[in-house]
Amino acid sequence: MKKLIYWFLRKYRHVTASRWIILAIDLFTLVVAFAVTDFLRLRTTVHIDWPALIVKLAAFIALATACYISIGTHRSIIRHSGLYDIYKVVLSNLIAAAILVAFNLLNNNHPIVQNRYTPAYSEILMTFALQIVAMTIMRLVLQQVYNDYVRRRRRPCNVIIYGAGAAGVIAYNALQQDRLHEYKVVSFLDDDRKKTDTALNGIRVLLPKDGLNKEYIKKHHVEVLLIAIPSIKLSLKQEIMNKGLDLGLTVKAVPHISNWINDSFSINQIQDIKIEDLLEREAIKLDNSNIVREVANKVILVTGAAGSIGSEICRQLIQYAPQKVIMLDQAESPMYDLQFELRSNEPYCHHIDRMEFVIANVKDRQRMAEVFSKYHPQIVFHAAAYKHVPFMEENPYEAILVNVFGTKNLADLAIENGTEKFVMISTDKAVNPTNVMGATKRMAEIYIQSRSTDTTHFVTTRFGNVLGSNGSVIPLFKKQLAAGGPLTVTHKDIIRYFMTIPEACNLVLEAGSMGEGGDIFVFDMGKPVKIYNLAKKMIQLSGAKNIEIKEVGLRPGEKLYEELLANKEANIPTYHPKIMRAQVRKYSLEDIDREYLELWNLMPTLDPMMLVRKMKQIVPEFKSNNSIYCQLDNPSDQ
Repeated sequence: MKKLIYWFLRKYRHVTASRWIILAIDLFTLVVAFAVTDFLRLRTTVHIDWPALIVKLAAFIALATACYISIGTHRSIIRHSGLYDIYKVVLSNLIAAAILVAFNLLNNNHPIVQNRYTPAYSEILMTFALQIVAMTIMRLVLQQVYNDYVRRRRRPCNVIIYGAGAAGVIAYNALQQDRLHEYKVVSFLDDDRKKTDTALNGIRVLLPKDGLNKEYIKKHHVEVLLIAIPSIKLSLKQEIMNKGLDLGLTVKAVPHISNWINDSFSINQIQDIKIEDLLEREAIKLDNSNIVREVANKVILVTGAAGSIGSEICRQLIQYAPQKVIMLDQAESPMYDLQFELRSNEPYCHHIDRMEFVIANVKDRQRMAEVFSKYHPQIVFHAAAYKHVPFMEENPYEAILVNVFGTKNLADLAIENGTEKFVMISTDKAVNPTNVMGATKRMAEIYIQSRSTDTTHFVTTRFGNVLGSNGSVIPLFKKQLAAGGPLTVTHKDIIRYFMTIPEACNLVLEAGSMGEGGDIFVFDMGKPVKIYNLAKKMIQLSGAKNIEIKEVGLRPGEKLYEELLANKEANIPTYHPKIMRAQVRKYSLEDIDREYLELWNLMPTLDPMMLVRKMKQIVPEFKSNNSIYCQLDNPSDQ
């Protein structure tokens, strides 16, 4: 018989009971509560007035039915009952009790009414108090029975919840209601010593040092660490995440309350920790009034608009009320994607009249002249460039044509058309360059730095890698993980600086607003990250086993670490602590024009060695690394 009952429960575990069955059960418990109340009240009475009891019971049932249906206590799915469902139980019964008390008061003021049919105050309060308890217990018991005996049983996943506050309790309840997984919370962790050795839902609260250690994790077979402090400081959150990963745990987090759906939280909102979370920095606070003042009601041209940086600059600019943003790129498909995104999504779709999308290449001077003549941009953000080091090492002609002479085309046209400001996006690879790409960006810096006039101000911004940009190391590692590995690093000691794309672009806009001409601004990139350690963290986050990290050697032109300042450069602080002004070597206009003309005259040869040799003459600090051009750095080969 027991097996038959268990089979029946398992077979119909996903069937939801009819709301009318739930209502009938609630009314049955009301009858029991009424009977218990009258038994306790009348147990010493010899004569029981049955007609009066029946009339009063009917009144209780009728009034309770109306309140339960109005409030909707019967519409909940019992096995997923939560605090809101208990709230409805309490509210509906209190309303019913209040109506009966009011009716009692009314009858006391009208003696004509037969008081034998009027319920006593004690009868009302005791009945509905018992009913609240009974309805609540019924829901909790059925929920527990479902969780323990009906729901499909799986091997439980042991969890530690970091945070014993309100969010921790909400996260615990969400885990208990998950239908797809079986979670068992073994402890709560909290830094507040006052909570130590207390309990939440019967589960101990420990200090972090007592729960986040190898012995405890092994003893309790913990698999998941859930961070349930939505407003936690980023530095502390990263410290907890790293500790959990080092212990071999899967780390998850409850999002900030502002990201909860309809101000409520569910299991689906628990987020897996991503590598970007470990590299993220505290949000930079900017006084956007400078940017508003700079770009409001202006026509702005953004080159490389379909790229990672260019597209984010466009997204941010649109929200500062420019007259028009001209988005220009030579890549057709990415431009189509950007156009579709901005025209379809909030908040950009409300500013369609401020957007223009142009397919063009910056190395085509005639086409660029047409764009400047048609739109007359007042500000230019120049993000178009070739940036992949190994490709440009193999194709110096294209690197020079786009990065150097494409920039020259734009700079010259900006001056000819009276553009007010020209902001170029450079890179830390332009500092003491060891590759063709970095050298071409440095040459672009040199050219525009010399071109500032009273009417057109030229500004350069330098920063390192941005998280998630096209072709960066993190998307590459994600693809390699999806393929089962190995993860490839060029050198075990290679380090890079990282910042988020929105952060970088916000700083670009701020630096652009403060530049007065000929400035090169460098950004505070924070602490450098060892790429090998980054690969290890990504493997830990993925939960994959036996993924190899393979060292493949430095690529042509690559160096172990990047710099933001050259050997003879220094920083001057600005009013923003994250933006510094670099003191750089000045070049005479005549020397630059002569050198760049000589380089242009060499372009038709298509000879990589001749072109790179000339680049090294223009940028003396350009010393090739792990490249065929290293021989050009030997004086005997000049």
